[in-house]
Amino acid sequence: MSKSFDFRRARPWEVALTVFALSAPLLLPLAAPGAGGFIRKAVAEDMQKIDSSKLVAIGGAVTEIVYALGEGSRLVARDSTSTFPEEATKLPDVGYMRQLSPEGVIAVNPTAILAVEGSGPPDALAVLKSAGIPFETVPEGYDRAAILKKIDVVGKFLGVEDKARELEAQVGADLDAAIADAAKRPESERKRVLFILSFQNGRVMAAGSHTAADGIIGLAGAINATEGAFDGYKPLTDEAIIKAKPDVVMVMTRPGAGSSDAEILAHPAISVTPAAANKAILRMNSLHLLGFGPRTASAIRDLNKELYGNVSQ
Repeated sequence: MSKSFDFRRARPWEVALTVFALSAPLLLPLAAPGAGGFIRKAVAEDMQKIDSSKLVAIGGAVTEIVYALGEGSRLVARDSTSTFPEEATKLPDVGYMRQLSPEGVIAVNPTAILAVEGSGPPDALAVLKSAGIPFETVPEGYDRAAILKKIDVVGKFLGVEDKARELEAQVGADLDAAIADAAKRPESERKRVLFILSFQNGRVMAAGSHTAADGIIGLAGAINATEGAFDGYKPLTDEAIIKAKPDVVMVMTRPGAGSSDAEILAHPAISVTPAAANKAILRMNSLHLLGFGPRTASAIRDLNKELYGNVSQ
């Protein structure tokens, strides 16, 4: 089109011819054999690209994975369970992963959200998903395969698949070594561990099967004292505690919360267990032990050492 062409003064047919002339170069590739499919594919791929430059991570393991992939600079906020690495604690906190406020998340103007499965409440997630912000749920799980799956999902969402494969190989090899070392302990020597999630007013809330606690106890070469009794976390009766016969009572360290060792050991049912006889109370960091992220191999070794006094290699 000539620079002197004036659409305001041109006749209708002149405008039509000019528009056609301008658009012809763009239309020709579409008409060429095979070109249409190529262009449609390119457009589709471009539409699938997610802007994760301002990312909110929900879930301690998710945040750890983002940093382990070398993509921490994308984060603009995290939830209260995301306390590792220390750099994460400097980010705005949008609240506890199971009690999220959609307003608080949206307030940091994220371009994408990564949330571990189990985040909530459901109505808050519904609001976030309807806000037009790309949202990805990272599946939860409590074994080797689940950890590698988390890395894979996060890596794909961030568009760093190569980095994710490298991290999976590294984490997988470390897990294999830690699990194999813990598995060497004979069954007859394995300790029974009662994991107490909460201890309030004499009520014991303990971990059953299909929980993070159950998973890490098994990987570290020990036995969940409640094995097979129930799934999830449930309050235990005195009879159930006595029947469990724990050698060790394990609780998580939480700032400003929890009961003392003396209070736990004085519980009527716990007081008659092998754990009370040996004053075997074990306290560990919850995120490190139960996060099932890149550092789980280290958690397996630490728990194994605490239980048996040996240092896994």
